[in-house]
Amino acid sequence: MKKIEHIGIAVKDLNRSIAIYEKLLNTDCYKTEQVASEFVNTAFFKTGENKVELLQATAPDSAIAKFIEKKGEGIHHIAFLVDDILAEMERLHREGFVLLNESPKKGADNKMVCFVHPKDTNGVLIEICQEIKWV
Repeated sequence: MKKIEHIGIAVKDLNRSIAIYEKLLNTDCYKTEQVASEFVNTAFFKTGENKVELLQATAPDSAIAKFIEKKGEGIHHIAFLVDDILAEMERLHREGFVLLNESPKKGADNKMVCFVHPKDTNGVLIEICQEIKWV
């Protein structure tokens, strides 16, 4: 794993939260995006070499809605950038980690993503992500 790529924060109100994080981080939100397959709207901020991703549910039965219902707003996941997501998934599987995806899926911010079950990582949802390279 190369570096922490972003920290994902579950929020109830994306617009309100964008305003809060623009003030907090002293920078503008550089991108908003809907990820229909995950029933989520996202907003991204750059802070140094890292990013913060805000996530708002677009459906009451989505993973983010369930997370907020159970735990409230807050840190949802930590994402790590990798060079080869398939190789990293294979390595993690060999090491005994339970992956929540059998294959990488399209995520936000031009990434392919896979999640590691939090029961294997001391209760922290880990995302591994790889930049999609266009030919």
